[in-house]
Amino acid sequence: MWIWLCVIAASVLVDQLTKLWTVATLGVGESVDFIPGVLRFTYIQNEGAAFGMLSEHRWVFMIVSTVAIGALLVYLWKFRPDSLWACTAISLIIGGGIGNMIDRVRLSYVIDMIDFCAFPKLWMWVFNIADACVCVGAGILFVWLIVSMIKEAKQEKAKKQNGEQDV
Repeated sequence: MWIWLCVIAASVLVDQLTKLWTVATLGVGESVDFIPGVLRFTYIQNEGAAFGMLSEHRWVFMIVSTVAIGALLVYLWKFRPDSLWACTAISLIIGGGIGNMIDRVRLSYVIDMIDFCAFPKLWMWVFNIADACVCVGAGILFVWLIVSMIKEAKQEKAKKQNGEQDV
C-alpha cells in the first residue's frame, strides 16, 4: 500500500508545485512559450469542472470529488486489485482529484496552466498536472478493464472447450 500512497503524494506534490510556480511567475491570462507553436504555459483560474464546464456549480464538484476520492481510497485499501496497472491508475486518479480539491477548497477555483496549442481548432483547453493524472489514470484503468475482460472471456472459452472434451 505504501507505494500507492507515494504515487498519490507525488501526484499531489508535483501538481501543487507547478501551480505555485504558475502563480509566482505569470499573471492571470498571461502566457509564456515553452515549445513555440506547440506548448505554452497560460495561467487560468478555472471555476468549473474539467475544461471550465459548469462553473456555477462548484459545490457539486466538491461533493462528487470527495465521494469519488473516498470510494477509490477504500477500494485501493480494502479490495486492491493484483494488477500493477490498476493500482497505478487508481492512485493517479486519487492524486489528481486531491490536487484539484486542494485548489477548490483553498481558492474557490482550480489553477490551470498547461496550454497545448499545436492544434488550436482541435484542442483549445488549458489544464494542469492533476487533470493529466486523472485522465491518464482513467485511460490506464479503461485499457486494464478491457484487457481483463478479454482475458476472462478467453479463460471461460477455454474452460468450456475443456469441459466439452471431457464429456
